[in-house]
Amino acid sequence: MDTFILRFILSTVVVSSLVLTILLTKKLFNRHISKKTHYQIWYFLFIPFITVFLPWDFFRLGEIYQQIKGLFFLNIGTTLNNERINGSEVAQESNTNLLHDFTVSVNKSAPEFVHYSFIAVWVIGMIFFIGVAIYANYQLHHLKKSAISIKNQKMHEMLEECKEVVGVKKKIILKETSLITSPVTLGIFKPYILLPKNIREAFSLNEIKYVFLHELSHQKNRDVFVNYIMWLLQIIYWFNPFVWYALKNMRIDRELACDASVLNKLDQNVYLEYGHTIIRFADKQFGRTYGQFSSGIGGTKEQIKRRIQSIADYSGDSRVLKWKSKGICTLVGIFVLCTSPLTAAIADSNDAYHFSGKNTVYEDLSSYFKGYSGSFVLYDATTKNYQIYNREMSEKRVSPNSTYKIYSALFALEENVISVKNDEQIWDGTVYPFKEWNKNHNLSTALSNSVNWYFQNLDQEMGKKQLQYYFHKLKYGNENLSGKMDSYWMQSSLKISPIEQVQLLQALEENTLGFKEENVRAVKNAIFIDEQKYGQLYGKTGTGKVNGKDVNGWFVGFVKNDDNTYYFAINIQSKKGQAGGSKAANIATQILRDKHIY
Repeated sequence: MDTFILRFILSTVVVSSLVLTILLTKKLFNRHISKKTHYQIWYFLFIPFITVFLPWDFFRLGEIYQQIKGLFFLNIGTTLNNERINGSEVAQESNTNLLHDFTVSVNKSAPEFVHYSFIAVWVIGMIFFIGVAIYANYQLHHLKKSAISIKNQKMHEMLEECKEVVGVKKKIILKETSLITSPVTLGIFKPYILLPKNIREAFSLNEIKYVFLHELSHQKNRDVFVNYIMWLLQIIYWFNPFVWYALKNMRIDRELACDASVLNKLDQNVYLEYGHTIIRFADKQFGRTYGQFSSGIGGTKEQIKRRIQSIADYSGDSRVLKWKSKGICTLVGIFVLCTSPLTAAIADSNDAYHFSGKNTVYEDLSSYFKGYSGSFVLYDATTKNYQIYNREMSEKRVSPNSTYKIYSALFALEENVISVKNDEQIWDGTVYPFKEWNKNHNLSTALSNSVNWYFQNLDQEMGKKQLQYYFHKLKYGNENLSGKMDSYWMQSSLKISPIEQVQLLQALEENTLGFKEENVRAVKNAIFIDEQKYGQLYGKTGTGKVNGKDVNGWFVGFVKNDDNTYYFAINIQSKKGQAGGSKAANIATQILRDKHIY
């Protein structure tokens, strides 16, 4: 749901920005684009809202976004030369305390029900406007049922002549009804032109001809179909005043474009007659709800005034004007096509890692995960094969919680915030909920006891700018450090998938990341847990605690023996609040034992 909300918000921003862009374009190039283009340029509004629902992740746009992001990311690596208080190089001793977890609760002021409330309000608004749409279409159905065929042969002959002039080949049903006072065009698959009853008595054949030319132009431009798309846009973005304003202007531009299309087929000496015909239909039941789904020659007095002015100024579309219109329309189109899918890509890049799935066996380990949703990823460095349980969740990015501390330590070593021989931090006297935290710590004890303040101090000394550089260098998950400096890794902005955890551990252990060998060795020694029959176990747990409940548990690491190295990551989740890092470690070590790896 979070991704959908993010997509929707981004889409709303894009639609609003696009409305302003179109209005600005129309203002700047008012006399350089045709009436038809003034109307059709609004079609671009329909593209962004589609991106909310289309499965853009199928096209791997998230990866493309990350690549683009990489091109513009500045290499800002600088070195801090602060030496720390005395410590000692980490000795490789068994440290099973790493299998236990110490974590503090994140109290979220906007729990999940806020998201549900957001969705509920939006859906209620949509239901209301869907109801309005249903009622409007019921009115149209009632109009069609009340209409009777026109028997005047001359009118039918004139309709056929006008169809030939406009270029409409589809059969048009011509009827009249006493329920309207202004002609309307309706129907997508079975088009109708409905006229007011006894129109032949009130209007001349020439005036009826203008009516036909106008209504048939609506048919040729598929304006009835466009009306439904407009209404769909209004249903989706019912809360957005920019959309309401845009659709109001789009309807006016539609009529101006239709008038221009008719004038293009008439002699200049009858423009005045056509204008007078339009005036006669001003404000005649135009406010009816069904008007949103039909098109017609009438309109409000304000609209008619603009249309008459446009008719008076009309001089035809020159070849230069047509080429200008196409050029400007193309530029706006390129802008829309570039920005709209990117909004979904940004959302997707935050939510999931797109794994190729090569050299992968997907296995069923559900018996180990009773009571939890989760995934397990194992990579065999010798065979270069993955074994994965739960493909979807193995690619899903979630908060790393304390597993991020592996890399926080590495960054601090690289920047000399601490060093291999000077890694101690002094406790400032603040009383924490765990007695293990209330004392001085070095890198080894800080990692084994998951001491938040130790790594918060390291982060603070490095600064967000330098941290961002390193997270980008590693391509660590979504690389998003927008959360608070002391908690961006605790159920906040920074997120990573189990597969990415495994890939980073391999890069760390094999030191393909470009870090100093002694610093990598110090971090590996600090996360050493124990040695058993099949090999040495290294790892770090992590727990996401929200409002007092353990909702997100991690255990990541690797098993090293004389012949091979196996990298693994497990993530478990539970809304009941029992998904801690210690439980994740228990499940992972059991799987590793059953596979005869540890």
